[in-house]
Amino acid sequence: MKLVGRKAQIKRLQEALASPQPEMVALIGRRRVGKTFLIRETYKENIIFELTGLQNGSLANQLQNFALTFARFFPDEQLEDKHTQNWLAAFDRLAQAIEPFTKGDYKPVVFLDELPWLGTRKSDFIQALGYFWNSYASRWPIVVVICGSAASWMIEKVVNDKGGLHNRVTQILHLAPFTLAETEALCQINGITLPRYQILLLYMVMGGIPMYLQQIKPGLSAAQNIQAICFDRDGYLNREFSRLFASLFERYDAHVDIVRALAERRIGLTKPTLAAASGISNGGGLNRVLADLIESGFITEYGSYRKKRRHRLYRLTDFYSLFYLTYIERLGPAAAQTDFNKLSTQSSWRSWTGYAFENVCLTHIDQIKVALGISGIPTSAASFYAAEDTKGPGAQIDLLIERSDNTIHICEAKFTHQALQLSNAIKKVFEHKAAVFAERTKSKNYFLKTLLTTYPPSSSPHAYGIDQVVVLEDLFREV
Repeated sequence: MKLVGRKAQIKRLQEALASPQPEMVALIGRRRVGKTFLIRETYKENIIFELTGLQNGSLANQLQNFALTFARFFPDEQLEDKHTQNWLAAFDRLAQAIEPFTKGDYKPVVFLDELPWLGTRKSDFIQALGYFWNSYASRWPIVVVICGSAASWMIEKVVNDKGGLHNRVTQILHLAPFTLAETEALCQINGITLPRYQILLLYMVMGGIPMYLQQIKPGLSAAQNIQAICFDRDGYLNREFSRLFASLFERYDAHVDIVRALAERRIGLTKPTLAAASGISNGGGLNRVLADLIESGFITEYGSYRKKRRHRLYRLTDFYSLFYLTYIERLGPAAAQTDFNKLSTQSSWRSWTGYAFENVCLTHIDQIKVALGISGIPTSAASFYAAEDTKGPGAQIDLLIERSDNTIHICEAKFTHQALQLSNAIKKVFEHKAAVFAERTKSKNYFLKTLLTTYPPSSSPHAYGIDQVVVLEDLFREV
């Protein structure tokens, strides 16, 4: 498989390799997003040792894994039992084996993958890693790459470590899912030539997760691929949901409860309402779980326009989780007999596609800004919600783009499988939302009613009070 996208990350990885100084690079990103592949492809000529943690492995098993890996990378080096009694001894022996490579003509790379699995409780792995860096690696021209899917664990235990690793990480890289443009590029490399609308359908089901996208087969439509990948008994994503959270979080039941609650309330929930819906008390435990899910890319926290932090909304933005909970799980064993083409004609499909398309827009704000011609203007994105009460009618706006030139884009997303038929109903939706927003916020900004949709409308947007339109082609821009 060829590397797709990741230009900014590759550039920084190459800079770390070219630097005369020792570098500790922390690569953070959710599971299946391509972290290991990126490091192996970028540093394949320089990796002299690569260790991957064992999921749910005991300390003894992790150390045995180290011994086996050590023997494979350094077949001429002797490893005694005393070197695998604990991580401190293991890293000390590793340093001895590595030192000759630091005097060569190229900069060596040590790659430690799935660090949260290695750093089990009471293992003292992090302390030993700090010892290895401070006593040896920091004196050598070397790159140490530490990688983990449990993003909040990586930030708390490594990046913000108060012990031996304090301020030792020299580069922090976050690896996000592919954009639509990168998804299309991956499809083309794999010989898949689907129209962009069908690529969008696949993206709304599985997001931009490279491992998921690799399951797409050429010669099949989007519907056929979704059938095979998600609904067939042996489909890769048929049972991925339970594996996914168990592989990321030590106590993952609370994480799944939060995701389920947000799947039921798609417009998003504030922290107090999320606590009530999930049954998790609004305190430190909830804060930790939310941090885990945000850092790992499953949910997104959105600011509520000019409101305090307690009004911020949490929204499920992981495409696969939403699709799984909406369809695959509810069908249960009957999923294997499901005809996806028939399912996609049901009323629930319109609701799901509408929400999924909103998420696509929310994750492609940079592309939207380019399409609107405001990429060079400082902006901030937020949501807005006002409940109907004695002050007047309510309204919800999922995306507001506020510009530094006193202008606000009030965005409305509409997913369609053909050119949108504009109507007075759509005009009234925009007018209502703009009026409620103006009344509740007392904003004096200039409002631009902005439609986000799949295809150009069949009639003039201006005739229906719409100022600007962003279509699917715009979302495929490379930015």
